[in-house]
Amino acid sequence: MYSTNQFRKGLKIEIDGEPYNITDFQHVKPGKGNAFTRTKLKNLLTGNNLEKTFKSGEKVGKPNLENKKMQFLYTEGEDKVFMDMDSYEQVNVPSENLGDAPRFLKENTQCDLLFYNGTAIDIELPTFIDFAIVKTDPGVRGDTVSGATKPAELETGATVQVPLFIEENDTIRIDTRTGDYVERVKV
Repeated sequence: MYSTNQFRKGLKIEIDGEPYNITDFQHVKPGKGNAFTRTKLKNLLTGNNLEKTFKSGEKVGKPNLENKKMQFLYTEGEDKVFMDMDSYEQVNVPSENLGDAPRFLKENTQCDLLFYNGTAIDIELPTFIDFAIVKTDPGVRGDTVSGATKPAELETGATVQVPLFIEENDTIRIDTRTGDYVERVKV
């Protein structure tokens, strides 16, 4: 159990049987009346946001969360198959539980999966991953406007914006948090 004086950003709590992440909080002590804590929460299962006020000293539950280091192996239908790096046990995770992450999920990528009551609910990819460009239009001579970009398809099927000098079969580094091009990588 957590008390309101233990609240901090990023703390995961359980309310009404569902896990929430505290995205913002504020301890308030009015001149008259009892102190309270105003919070902004994000539901880890649905992604919905919630604002809730707790009385000072109120207790909330601790969710049954587990973070595991796993390696992505392959796609099987609509599921992604991961292997636990400690026990070598394989786990099938539905793609819809992973949000936007499957766009940048390459085979043999190590990532952190967050489990709630044995079900994967979130994934944290490495910040930067290198990808091969499968398809992109050639850069036209004379297109040297600063900051100009063109679409390029990655080996995972995702499309990102890259500078005009990038060609097919080049390897580039992508920031997985934003999906932005970072740099060209020499192989």
